[in-house]
Amino acid sequence: MNRTRTSWAGMACLTIAAMGLQACGREESPEPAPNESDAPRSIFEQEGEGADGRPADAPLPPLETTLGFPDGTSELTEAARAELATILKSPQMGEGGRIVLGGHSDSDGSDEANETASRERAEAVRDFLVENGVDEERIEIIAFGEQNPIEPNALPDGSPNEEGRAANRRVEVTIETEAFDADEARAPTLIETITQTDEAGGEETGATGE
Repeated sequence: MNRTRTSWAGMACLTIAAMGLQACGREESPEPAPNESDAPRSIFEQEGEGADGRPADAPLPPLETTLGFPDGTSELTEAARAELATILKSPQMGEGGRIVLGGHSDSDGSDEANETASRERAEAVRDFLVENGVDEERIEIIAFGEQNPIEPNALPDGSPNEEGRAANRRVEVTIETEAFDADEARAPTLIETITQTDEAGGEETGATGE
């Protein structure tokens, strides 16, 4: 009986020793190299989309934003300057397309005064852009005055709606992404118009004479 137990114990020791040798001789397999596809992705960057959420082959949409002038002046606020700094870094600005600045006012004042105020606000935005390297020929200013309010200028009882009027004092910025041709956008001068008219008349006269 004692021999049997000793035999079984010896076999167990040999088995354990063999397993230990195999474990020591086995090299640890290296960890797989990280795959670029495993890297964390932006929540805006889905499969087949860019960092701004657009499909990779989709055209860049125009940029549209509104700058407020709540104090009633044509001075740029700190918030407006910060927004313009962001606009300058936008991909739409880099496309070189036309920039339309629509100036607006509230209804407090004459039509002429409101149109002037809306134009001065748009001009303040234009000046900031030009000072920061934007080609002035790209910029078009439209003074709407009080024509297009986004909030009521008066309350139902007829009293002034101060919050609404503050919201209406604004400049709407649109940056188009189509290629901009300054020559096509520029209105012809008086001399150019007369010259073109004379040339057209001369061609008609020559054709009649034939």
